Amino acid sequence: MEVIATNQEVPGITRFLTQDLNILAMLQMVGKIAPTEATVLIQGESGTGKELIAKRLHELSKRASKNLVSLNCGAIQETLLLSELFGHEKGSFTGAINQKKGLVEMAHGGTLFLDEIGEMGLEAQSKLLRFLQEGEIYRVGGKAPVKVSVRIISATNRDLETQVKNGKFREDLFYRLNTVTLRIAPLRKRPGDVALLVEHFLKNDKSGISVVKAVSEKAMDTLKRYNWPGNVRELQNTVERFKILGESEVITENDISFNMKNMNQDSETDNFDDATTLLLSQVEKRHIMRVLNHFKGNKTKASDALGITVKTLYNKLATYEQLVNSYPTN
Repeated sequence: MEVIATNQEVPGITRFLTQDLNILAMLQMVGKIAPTEATVLIQGESGTGKELIAKRLHELSKRASKNLVSLNCGAIQETLLLSELFGHEKGSFTGAINQKKGLVEMAHGGTLFLDEIGEMGLEAQSKLLRFLQEGEIYRVGGKAPVKVSVRIISATNRDLETQVKNGKFREDLFYRLNTVTLRIAPLRKRPGDVALLVEHFLKNDKSGISVVKAVSEKAMDTLKRYNWPGNVRELQNTVERFKILGESEVITENDISFNMKNMNQDSETDNFDDATTLLLSQVEKRHIMRVLNHFKGNKTKASDALGITVKTLYNKLATYEQLVNSYPTN
């Protein structure tokens, strides 16, 4: 997901496209802390652009000439995570036929971005904490320490403070990671950015075959009212569908998917007199269940429509407890 910013022109630097004052203030902070060695924790919902902030921190840092290495901690099994992070020695486990350098070593001199760090297990957390304290790692099965110089930037869509209280995340590691905390507002809280992003994604047609050039005023109003639970990633996927399926130069309300218009209609017609008292998690849960119902429980199609990964959808369903088994596995 590539987004170009409008706040200033700095060739070669990853930037946001935004007019939101809070986001612009955060980007100014990024410029101040990037040249330092401070660990940074980026908090925000899935699809808000946390990796873009990590890239910008790296590109503005003294380590910009070295590697930026990224790892999604929620996309790899816990048993493989230690080897992926710290490497392993030949013969350390079945299948380890050669010595392997981990991502920490590959990022030596540069930056290591740990996305969805809230998904990391306690054993990996312990070893990561030791590395932050000592500046050295041990490969899996290794006995000799390896000195590594890496700046750690992490990101999460979870409430780590709550996970600390629940014993799922180490308190000492939490404070090591968040010397500076940056928070990215979800797209629903900055509707003014929707039109800017839609225009940008429409202009960036790499295929060169799309006939779509613009979005009608009414269609844009509908897009602005939508809650975008998948944030910028969902918006980008939506615009891509417009470009693929659009048969005229202007997208109209008829081109907008059922679940988007249905959510907006429900918000107007349902008994939402107490909507202001609903927790954000309750609003999100209601929308996710509507989308699942629309796709008859197909989690793959639902996650695509929501602009999130299937794993993220399962994680969200897991928090609803009694709803976990309400739909068949696809």
